[in-house]
Amino acid sequence: MIESIASFLRYFDAVNRRAMRDVAALPSGADGWAPAIGEGEKAWSINTLIGHMAGARLYFASAYRGDGWTSPMPPDVSSRDRWLPALEESAGKLHAALDGTPDAWLQRKVAMIDSDGALSGWRVLMMMLEHDIHHRSQIDTYAGINGWDVPDIYGRSAETIGSLQASERAKHM
Repeated sequence: MIESIASFLRYFDAVNRRAMRDVAALPSGADGWAPAIGEGEKAWSINTLIGHMAGARLYFASAYRGDGWTSPMPPDVSSRDRWLPALEESAGKLHAALDGTPDAWLQRKVAMIDSDGALSGWRVLMMMLEHDIHHRSQIDTYAGINGWDVPDIYGRSAETIGSLQASERAKHM
């Protein structure tokens, strides 16, 4: 569980760095790419997904602050050169919205938009992170099916870890 806004923002910064890294790795051919089939979110272009990520961060922040589940105007992500600035700007706005909020807000209940239920503030913030990661994974999947490079999550590939397994097992026998 997240116990302070400062610790949450540090964790968010790490998630945002990985989003920025993965988006930056996309080639120019990713600009405007969308699945050939699907409707709604299943047919969104990479540009739209990046704009959605940037805007949704502030949607969750608005709910957390008690200002309602309101979405800001989406950023302009109409071309590849606007993707990273949109993510950077949304990260800055998220920090501005959350910095200095009382840590006690992490425990207060936030009414849901679509039901009678409520979630603790820390859960709302974790929803935002999971949403960000969900769409980053969607973008990475699109990159993979197009044959574009997908950065290793922590600088280690599954193949590298696999090649180290025999020596690791031997150390622990």
